[in-house]
Parts: sequence; structure tokens; C-alpha cells
Amino acid sequence: MAQFPDTPAFTGFNTPSRIEADQRDLPHEGTIPPELDGAFYRVQPDPQFPPMLGDDIAFNGDGMISRFHFHDGQCDFRQRWAQTDKWKAERAANRGLFGAYRNPLTDDPSVRGMIRSTANTTAFLHAGKLWAMKEDSPALLMDPDTMETIGFETFGGKMTGQTFTAHPKVDPHTGNMVAIGYAASGLCTDDVCYYEVGPNGDLIREKWFKAPYYCMMHDFGITPDYLVLHIVPSIGSWERLEARKPHFGFDTSLPVYLGVIPRRDDLKGEDIRWFKRDNCFASHVLNAWQEGSKIHFVTPEAKNNMFPFFPDVNDAPFNPREAASHLTDWTVDLASNGDAFDSVTRLTETVSEFPRIDDRFTGLKNRYGWGLEMDLARPVETEVRSAGGMLMNCLFLKDFATGAEQHWWCGPTSTLQEPCFIPRSANAPEGDGWIVQVCNRLTGSQTDLLLFDALEIEKGPVATINVPIRLRFGFHGNFATSEALGLAA
Repeated sequence: MAQFPDTPAFTGFNTPSRIEADQRDLPHEGTIPPELDGAFYRVQPDPQFPPMLGDDIAFNGDGMISRFHFHDGQCDFRQRWAQTDKWKAERAANRGLFGAYRNPLTDDPSVRGMIRSTANTTAFLHAGKLWAMKEDSPALLMDPDTMETIGFETFGGKMTGQTFTAHPKVDPHTGNMVAIGYAASGLCTDDVCYYEVGPNGDLIREKWFKAPYYCMMHDFGITPDYLVLHIVPSIGSWERLEARKPHFGFDTSLPVYLGVIPRRDDLKGEDIRWFKRDNCFASHVLNAWQEGSKIHFVTPEAKNNMFPFFPDVNDAPFNPREAASHLTDWTVDLASNGDAFDSVTRLTETVSEFPRIDDRFTGLKNRYGWGLEMDLARPVETEVRSAGGMLMNCLFLKDFATGAEQHWWCGPTSTLQEPCFIPRSANAPEGDGWIVQVCNRLTGSQTDLLLFDALEIEKGPVATINVPIRLRFGFHGNFATSEALGLAA
């Protein structure tokens, strides 16, 4: 019998689910728009076995992917493991074999040198495949219909970097998937690979460069001409791993950089512009775009570290107030001769994270942005938070053209997972469509899937779909049409 730790990461709503499931025509309230035809995929960390070292952080669970297929006014559900090499080895041994998050020194000797990916961070659709992604390894490909695992994607050996991003971007003009891989030549190295993958799934570009220092490079932005990469000091080192410290720790003494990297075949290190600013924390990216010689990069910025499980390198206590993040526009000018930022502008006083846009405007100036809001002024009747420890209790919409905001509160005993925008049609105006997101009903250990009219979220969900099993806190998800995925009703 599996005995998971009696700790917050493994009990209550966070109890591992470990369920693969199929169910057609989920019960729902309201109306699922009949024209909605496609599938929303999202992923949660869901450990197959108790952690080998006795306890663990949420980021280290095995990837479990949920699919919600909308068609004919109904929603069908399928859930499957992402069967990584780690998952298969532990399945065969009937126990955990891998140790601490991104620390191979803590693994069982039998799996030394094996790809450690849990494929638990992003479920992404490209070239007719489902990509289950974790940024420490190549992406894992799955069949979007059967959800059977195909294997790690190295593009027939053409990919020479060891890692691939958990936050790819698709250029709406070319259809190319743009990605990076940090620690590309090995754990804790400052080498980064920039990749472009064509609409048919072929690797068409791989270029190497050096980062200012090794750190978590979880997300990035693109414009038609550039990859825009922020370097924020959640740093790691072999010394930390040998001392059995968490892989990453936040260093408030280091500056933050923004790299502007030309997206071209003849890229050289000297072509990259690195702009520098004072210390702060930023992880996810709303969007980036060009205006003349200026590059805009919008990210939720916090004064200090947002991840208590990756603590301060000098053992300073975690500061929740300084972890509050606000959408902020970082602007740099390529016409300048120096490395200073042109401006840093806070765009809202709303505290939010997990920002999303209408992805058809990736790399272009967007009007609308959605995210998860943390509003502590609302009543709270639960101690449960997200996997990262934050109370995400509102859906948030920002209209950057008018400054208007909308907020929808999920109630005192619920929390929300990342929103995803679904366009009403391929050529619909920006923001014309729906928001889909998972809602955690904490007191009853239940899960609902919510559908909103994307530009009228304050009216509440147009449909609330009851999920047959409890979904754990998840990270990122994406939508694709049934036609693109070859899904039958």
C-alpha cells in the first residue's frame, strides 16, 4: 500500500489522484456553446509513488494530462499519464527511484544518466501532436486522440541541446514554434539553445548562446524579429546540489537582465543585446512586441522571490508582501548605446500571475490580458493554496487600451487554475471567444471546469462542467480545434 507523506503537499486536496479515466458527455450547468469544437489539455503533477526521500515539492510529481473535448454542446473527458522514462522505470520497480527536484545526486543508482523529466509543466499542441513539457529535458510527444505516449522528441537526433522549454510560443505569421532550452549542455551550465520548429514538426533552427548566469529561465517572449529572454536570479549550482539544498535559491544581490536575441540563422553571441536593471522577481510572460526601435516585454513583476520552496540564498525569511506581483511593462531601446532599461511601468495595482493572451497576438501588441488574481480582501474559508502557495481566487481581465478591469471571484472555499483563451473562430477579433479554466472546490474535494465569455467574465461562467474526479493543482494548458487534432466527435 502506497504511504504518501502526511504533509500539506500530499494530503487534503493535494492528495495524489493517480487516476486514468474516460467519460463522455460530462454533466454541466448552463450552456456549452455548440460552436465550440476542440480540446483543452492541461497537466498536473501527480506522483505515481511516494517520494523516495520521504517528502517532496509539488513541482516534482509525475505528469498527468487531462483532456476536455468540446463538441456538439457537450464535453468529453480523458486523462492519461505522460509515460516518461522516469514513470516507466518506477512502474517496473514499483517504487520511487528519483530523488529531489532536479538533483540527480539523490537518485537511485539504477537510474543514473536517465532523462529525469516528469513532463508535468505544460500540455501544448503543435504539428498535430500533444507535447508534454518539462524544461529540464526534451519534450515528450503524445497522441492527442488516444493520449498514448510516443516518446521524447529529439527531431531524429538533430536537436543537440539537452533541454527544451516548458513555455513555447507560436509565431502567428510563420506558424513556427519558438523554444529555448537552458542548461543546454548540462545541469547548471550557462548555455542556452534557441530553437524553431516548423508547422510540420521539423526542427528548422538551433542556435547556441551564453546567458549572463545560470538560473531558472521558465518563460520568454517573442516578436517577429526577436526572442526576448529575462534573466532573474533564481540561481542554482552543483555546490547547492552537493549540499542537498533546493536546486534553486533566490539571490537578491544579482541584477536582472533582458536579452534581445535576433531570430535568424546567422545568430552570433555578439548580436545579442543584454539590458540590465535592479533586482526583482519575474517568471511568466504576458507578451512582447516591437514599436520602432523599442521592445516591450510585459511580465508579472514582484519585488522579491515568489517561490518559498526555492528560498533566499542567504536564508532571509520568505516575505509574502514582497512576493505580490503586478503586470509590468519592461521597455528597452535597441537604438540606445548603453545597457539600461528605457522604462519600467506598472500597468495595474491588481496582484496577479499566470498571465494569458489571445495567442493569435503572440509577439504583437495585444489589447487584452487574462490572469489569476490574488485578492486577499475577499473572504477566505480555507487554508489550501495553489501548488506555489498562493491564494488564486479571482479571474482577472485587463483591457490595456482603456485601462478597464474585470474581476470574477470564485468564492471563499475555491481556488482557480490558469485560464486559457479560445477564439470563437480563426479570424474572430481579438478577445472574441471564451476563457476555459479549472476551479478547485476545496471543501468537497471536487473539480469544475468553467467556461466564460472572454470579454464579460464578471457575468460569471456560461457553463460549469462537473469533472468526475478531483484534479490536483495544475500548471499550464492549451486549446486546439478538433480539426487540427484529428479528433472525432
